[in-house]
Amino acid sequence: MADESVTDRIERLVAEEHALRSREEADSSDEAALEADRRRLGEVSVELDRCWDLLRQRRARRAAGEDPEGAHARDADTVEHYLQ
Repeated sequence: MADESVTDRIERLVAEEHALRSREEADSSDEAALEADRRRLGEVSVELDRCWDLLRQRRARRAAGEDPEGAHARDADTVEHYLQ
């Protein structure tokens, strides 16, 4: 997957994240819709973390003179439990 594909995916996820956050206020009187928005927002957040991680891997491999195609998307559990 090329860097451009990853960044395109990030941009689409960010747009969806913004739309979900905007909808939260409108859905505040509908508990089921609000819960669905929150669930999807969580999924989008994890997918964004995975995409950013993949992009960072690709850039690091390129900077080290390695093939960026050797980078791979890590599972959500790995990405979400990195130590900061």
